Amino acid sequence: MINRADKGSFVDWWFTVDRVALLLMLMLMGIGLTLAVAASPAVTGRYGSADFHFAARQLLYTTAAMTILGGSSLLTLRQIKIAAAIVFAGALIGSFLVLFVGADILGARRELDLGPFALQPSEFLKPSFAILAAAVLADREPLAIPKPVVTFLLLVPALLILIRQPDVGQTGLLLCLWGAMLFFWGLPLMWVGIMAGVTSVLGVIAYEVFPHVHHRVDQFLGEDGTGYQAGLALKAFAHGGLTGVGPGAGTIKYRIPDVHSDFIFAVAGEEFGFVLCALIALLFCALTVRLLLRSAGQREPFCQLAGAGLAIVTAVQAFINMGVAVSLLPAKGMTLPFISYGGSSLFAVALTMGFALAVTRQRPKIGRDAPRFTPQVQGARV
Repeated sequence: MINRADKGSFVDWWFTVDRVALLLMLMLMGIGLTLAVAASPAVTGRYGSADFHFAARQLLYTTAAMTILGGSSLLTLRQIKIAAAIVFAGALIGSFLVLFVGADILGARRELDLGPFALQPSEFLKPSFAILAAAVLADREPLAIPKPVVTFLLLVPALLILIRQPDVGQTGLLLCLWGAMLFFWGLPLMWVGIMAGVTSVLGVIAYEVFPHVHHRVDQFLGEDGTGYQAGLALKAFAHGGLTGVGPGAGTIKYRIPDVHSDFIFAVAGEEFGFVLCALIALLFCALTVRLLLRSAGQREPFCQLAGAGLAIVTAVQAFINMGVAVSLLPAKGMTLPFISYGGSSLFAVALTMGFALAVTRQRPKIGRDAPRFTPQVQGARV
């Protein structure tokens, strides 16, 4: 038994961390491992590997991800900012190197081949940018130029590199994160509307410039509204029905190329039915709401903004992945946090949630009479 009177960093962590959010994260990781076992035979047959080769690798990735999650949740606020700066710089450098030495997959360069596994550096831009943007926006010291402009200048190099790869999905997700953080900071709604309009224009430009974006949108807007993989995913959901066909009994999964990564949600629908799909969606909703409420209860403006941004970016990514799987959105090539196969995705979401647990930890309420953070006042400075 752990007692509050005990001394040590682990005891302090245990009684200050959000254990409900931590449990929700572990449940999602557990579902991810279960679905990795279910999807692995469908993928390994294409590579001549053992049936559960990918499941075994995912178990190793999950073990490492849990270490990242626990370690990053132990950090102090100062250590979080330092770690985020290092990760952001490393992710920028890695994403830049991808342009020259990355593997070319279907006309895009997004991964670095590190031998045992492929690393996608751009995955780590999201959590690190959320922390750095929160640090800038929450700083009480006035700056020579508006703080939203500073955060945008911080984001520009990442956007230019991602467009060059090209990775329109990650670009859009970073822009969404930036806009969400400015909204939480208190940016006037007029400016939020302007940013949304500009983003829409950029989406139209991407449709005209990038052939793969044009193709996916045209598929989505076509008569059946689905592409090849999305169409098979819908058949998998129909085959699974309410309770699924049973673990390992799925057949449509053998025909979906990215069934272990981008379309892992289809495996949940075919073998475990609507019940598991609804549970996954409910867990993501519960985790997002929990982190937003914990962030809102913090007294430090930095913790409020960082926690909210980290929660939102994970929720939006999960929504996009599940939306693509059920043909509510055009194909994006985006993984399902905690659940899709792959070290980069799992490590990045573990770091994201580790940072979120760290900034929402219960801290001594010193200076209770000090004025609370008011977004309206901050927004007036824009």
